[in-house]
Amino acid sequence: MSARVHIAIRGAVQGVGFRPFIYRLAREMRMGGWVLNSPGGVFIEAEGDREALDTFILRIGAEKPPLASIQSMECTFLDPCGPSTFEILTSTASGETGALVMPDIATCPECLAEIADPADRRYMYPFTNCTNCGPRFTIIESLPYDRPNTSMKAFPMCDDCAREYGDPSNRRFHAQPIACPSCGPRLELWDEKGDPLTRDHDALLRAARMIREGRIVALKGIGGFQLVVDAGNDGAVNRLRARKHREEKPFALMARDIATVRGLCEVSVLEERVLISPESPIVLLRKKGGASQHALTRRGSPVAPGNPFLGIMLPSSPLHHILLGELDFPIVATSGNLTDEPICIDAPEAVRKLGGIADAFLVHDRPIVRHADDSIVRVMLGRELVTRRARGFSPLPVRLGFRAPEMLAVGAQLKNTVAVSRGENVFISQHIGDLETKESLDAFHRGVSDMLSMFAVTPVCVVSDLHPDYLSTGFAHSSGFPLVAVQHHHAHVASCMAENGLRGRVLGISWDGTGYGTDGTIWGGEFLLTDGASFERVAAFRRFPLPGGEKAIREPRRQALGLLYETLGPDIFKRGDLPPLRSFTRRELTALRTMLVRGVNAPYTTSAGRLFDAVASITGLQQVSSYEGQAAMTLEFALGGEKEGEYPFDLTESALPGSRLTVDWSPMVTALLKDIERGAGAPVVAAKFHNGLAEAAVEVARRSGEKRIVLSGGCFQNRYLTERVVRRLGEEGFRPYWHQRVPPNDGGIALGQIAVAAERMLKEQANS
Repeated sequence: MSARVHIAIRGAVQGVGFRPFIYRLAREMRMGGWVLNSPGGVFIEAEGDREALDTFILRIGAEKPPLASIQSMECTFLDPCGPSTFEILTSTASGETGALVMPDIATCPECLAEIADPADRRYMYPFTNCTNCGPRFTIIESLPYDRPNTSMKAFPMCDDCAREYGDPSNRRFHAQPIACPSCGPRLELWDEKGDPLTRDHDALLRAARMIREGRIVALKGIGGFQLVVDAGNDGAVNRLRARKHREEKPFALMARDIATVRGLCEVSVLEERVLISPESPIVLLRKKGGASQHALTRRGSPVAPGNPFLGIMLPSSPLHHILLGELDFPIVATSGNLTDEPICIDAPEAVRKLGGIADAFLVHDRPIVRHADDSIVRVMLGRELVTRRARGFSPLPVRLGFRAPEMLAVGAQLKNTVAVSRGENVFISQHIGDLETKESLDAFHRGVSDMLSMFAVTPVCVVSDLHPDYLSTGFAHSSGFPLVAVQHHHAHVASCMAENGLRGRVLGISWDGTGYGTDGTIWGGEFLLTDGASFERVAAFRRFPLPGGEKAIREPRRQALGLLYETLGPDIFKRGDLPPLRSFTRRELTALRTMLVRGVNAPYTTSAGRLFDAVASITGLQQVSSYEGQAAMTLEFALGGEKEGEYPFDLTESALPGSRLTVDWSPMVTALLKDIERGAGAPVVAAKFHNGLAEAAVEVARRSGEKRIVLSGGCFQNRYLTERVVRRLGEEGFRPYWHQRVPPNDGGIALGQIAVAAERMLKEQANS
């Protein structure tokens, strides 16, 4: 018996070859009907034998393209109407938005083979792509995902490309970024002033020659500009550091292939899988040592000074593949931006801003609609942890598991992302960055506009942090929409809950550098009992002062002084033998003593991140930081092979408002000072500090009465800390949860803000 079925598919089904797949499947099974894209997803009507239709529906889920992800597939059977053929209809722009926008995807093996084949018409063409790879998020202007709605509309297809685009048997069938040397984007090489030097493949060859000679080239990639130098040329790397004013922060590397990466670093099976994945992120890998150590991994290399890890990625576009093939050595590929600004996406803008850094510009004429940095991943506990979510990941959503009102969340001040909710999905923007400059604030405004328009969201409210001075909070107040404020550490915990599909009551352990508390003080070492909608502050670390306020954040020695003063009082100023005190002049110490004794410009904090910094200073590892998190990272790296012992932390009744218990670090400080007096090395101190923190977490978990323990906040980017806490919680019968695809740092705050606001609204509806 003949029948007809209407199928509505929502998920990551646009830009992944889904319509060509449906077309080929329907033709193979001799179905009549049609398939089309719309803002609501992919819609199909198929007609044929009822038993064959049932098989057709099952095969869609079983045989879908590898990059596709189906979130829902709704089938409605209709009366047959007798079409004899199956076709792809013109996309419609009407209907509720339900499609997922795909992120930018690394070059597939088939396209790489064409680029390397001298007989192929796309030989050495740096903009080769197909339905299985290429730019997506960075070229989309609006949904549905069709060429007229992308920045590729400026490049009319030649006859050969049009033939491939219209051929159901070709893997470029309806590949929206399709291009070739005859009709697609083209390369140019410009000098430092923006004057053209040459174009096409010769531009790439000359750029490669300049890099080989030690010069700095600004390269326009998929999501923005990168600054590129020979990673093995110390003079070139140091020149890039000087021009970019980046003293010690590690540079990311790009290597030609996985074999090159293995020559530099230890690479596990999972780390290799992440490196070669379609997301192609930067992966943090431990440097190789020993007699065969590569020059890039030696202690004196300026690529990642003092760091036992390298951040490495593989080429993510044909342009990168061709360039690395010419160079045959790893390159530094760092963000093409000025300090605290987003990466440049427009060539004239890049010349204006990077002209004092780059010696030349390798550019192309395909417009980038929105910037996307390289994502960063660290493998821990047998799975990946995303610490910067951008190219390859954004704007794929997290499902809440329940329908939420349409909302906009504006995130935090640092590592900002924004998010919108629609149905059960929360769509998270790419990494925007620290909102410290006009340019970064402009990028934030563009991010908000992008997310609202792309997903057709009209928010019922804007969700922000409690901090009154965050620029994102200021935007929320001026938006004209109703405002919902969510405490920073509550948002951290809710973010991890949402990612792990958790609802109901949990104990959240939220450790980071700084967050505005409900009492107006600086929080950062929090234990929160929460059901999502609200929280109780079960415990927090004991407070200590930060002499100099904001200035102390960049100077671990000031944090150490505050911690020591709170433990030992004014007598600490007699301990001139301690590293933090030795680092100050007598005049500076007099001023700092006054701040602490009088309580002037010395705000108190419960921050776990500041505790890490203070211990790093007392241990003599880092007195002044040149980038965020440097001292805490140095303390983690000091662990080496030392993993025994633990410092004591006391759990006492709390004197803090709204908190039951205080985790008192003063016994830890006393024991640490004794270790230093007897000459214990940094590895011993670092191990005992990390292990003591893990035991403190376990003890608060015992007192909480909850079995589900959620770990979030920037401190849980620390691999050893996270693995130790998770292992100890598991040994004691708890069920720990931690982040995977959403950063534990402030890049996950926007997701948590929406999760909290949605749970509150559900609770209010249930009680009304």
